[in-house]
Amino acid sequence: MTVIRLLPPELVNQIAAGEVIERPSSVVKELVENSLDAGAARIEVDIEAGGARLIRVRDDGGGIAVDELPLAVASHATSKIGSFDDLEHVASMGFRGEALASVSSVSRFSLTSRASGQDTAFRVEVDGGRLQAARPAQHPPGSSVEVRDLFYNVPARRKFMRAERTEFAHIDDLLKSLALARGTVEFRLSHNGKPVRIWKAARDEQAALQRVAEVLGEDFAAQSLRVEHAAAGLRLSGWVGLPTVSRAQPDSQYFYVNGRLVRDRVVAHAVRQAYADVLFHGRHAAFVLYLQLDPAGVDVNVHPAKHEVRFREQRLVHDFLFRTLHEALAQTRAGLQALPAAGAATTVLHPLSPAPAAAMPAAASWPGQFSQNRLSLGVQDAPLAGYAALLGGSPAPSDATAAVPPAEGEVPPLGFAIAQLKTIYVLAENAHGLVLVDMHAAHERITYERLKAGRASASLRSQMLLVPLAIAVSAREAAAAEEHAEALAAWGLELSRSGPAAVVVRRIPALLEGADVTQLGRDVLSELAQHGSSRRLQELENELLSTMACHGSVRAGRRLSLPEMNALLREMEATERSGQCNHGRPTWIQLSVAELDKLFMRGR
Repeated sequence: MTVIRLLPPELVNQIAAGEVIERPSSVVKELVENSLDAGAARIEVDIEAGGARLIRVRDDGGGIAVDELPLAVASHATSKIGSFDDLEHVASMGFRGEALASVSSVSRFSLTSRASGQDTAFRVEVDGGRLQAARPAQHPPGSSVEVRDLFYNVPARRKFMRAERTEFAHIDDLLKSLALARGTVEFRLSHNGKPVRIWKAARDEQAALQRVAEVLGEDFAAQSLRVEHAAAGLRLSGWVGLPTVSRAQPDSQYFYVNGRLVRDRVVAHAVRQAYADVLFHGRHAAFVLYLQLDPAGVDVNVHPAKHEVRFREQRLVHDFLFRTLHEALAQTRAGLQALPAAGAATTVLHPLSPAPAAAMPAAASWPGQFSQNRLSLGVQDAPLAGYAALLGGSPAPSDATAAVPPAEGEVPPLGFAIAQLKTIYVLAENAHGLVLVDMHAAHERITYERLKAGRASASLRSQMLLVPLAIAVSAREAAAAEEHAEALAAWGLELSRSGPAAVVVRRIPALLEGADVTQLGRDVLSELAQHGSSRRLQELENELLSTMACHGSVRAGRRLSLPEMNALLREMEATERSGQCNHGRPTWIQLSVAELDKLFMRGR
């Protein structure tokens, strides 16, 4: 048996490098985060050969004193924490004190820095872990780090590096995420001597949105909702994309906790639930969100590369995120449109403003006798009646769908119906041009929201199982069933623990008759065990209500009169989430006069 011995410092640093330095972009991440912690207002990143030949990061931050330069590249040396209490309240991007030591152990490394208030800069070099003495150098206030020939002394690691284009793409994506994290910092990126990205510092909200547009695209900036909410010591801000800018992959999701980009299951689950009613199946939301909370309420020391965090109050964070985003998305009524903000090149979300009646033809004057509570399409009452019978009462109309006709002499946001196309689409004219409405999708959303309102206002009936059903679950899930028994009973689901890893189902909501009770119980308990709360019952009920709404809505091929079409438009303007149907498809689009003129090349 070999004897136990201490490892050489160079080998220790190379092992640490294996944890945090996966590829060139990992080096860039550590160096740029150090620059941000140093208070830099401008950061330049120069890359050669995808980072394999050179990575240079230059900043105008506070710099490093000459006597601290050797410590900067030593293992577990840092100015960011000094005690366990500091570790409990980490507010900086980096704090482990391993980054420069790890990078310098697998590259030809140099650090040049001039501390604030000093007249001279100094430079230290490290070659494969061997530190050379500091010597004077020329440099403005701030620091520059050069990393040459990455993994030159670790051939096995160098073989795993991808093509130059691939490695640079990872660096580019990383800089995008950092540019979104710190909007007030200017970032510059060049590759092989050619400028690639320049993000100017953003001084106001419009400039911040412009930076978002540069990263996520103009479509996102034009079709996003601004979020700003604070409660229970938490503050959420940023932008959430409308369902119309959803993605096939979750590649446009940026979530920051105290300025740090993270991937967290609690966050992902809350966002997915918030979008559940408006997002098409298989699509992913796009968003840029910033969560601020007391550093003591989040543990950032759970991953070597700091990609993950752990919230101390997971349920509080989950519920705060869900409710904030759910309420924001509920405001996506038809009649909201992204329009240019006054005096700005970027766009923000505005309601389509009413226009004077003079802007419309006289034939389209407001038909005041048609209000949305008189929408007589002849098919919507059937599902409402059946649902009311099931609940033992009649659903009350929601305040959100109360008819509010525009003031006399104004044109409502969706305008007035002028025709029906192929008995599928309603054509309307508003102050901005032409509005096209998918009548089935629009009426489906209206009916669905009414059914949900009726469900919320009626007493819930449950149904006793003829034979109690035993389900094998994990011990953690069985404990969750015991802990949340009262909450589950309020939803009509009676679960009782029958053993260390088993539960018995005795009662289910009457609305879910015929559902797979075993799978339902496991799904609910899995969410309760993981997140402390579950919306699985409500989601299943909503799926059933969505099906009822689909079958109970006006179908394509039905000829509508102008009064019925106008009533549908007024309903859409007042119904939550009416911009999308229950399946996430858009219910309406706006074609402005300028867009129509462009189609016909008018004015050219």
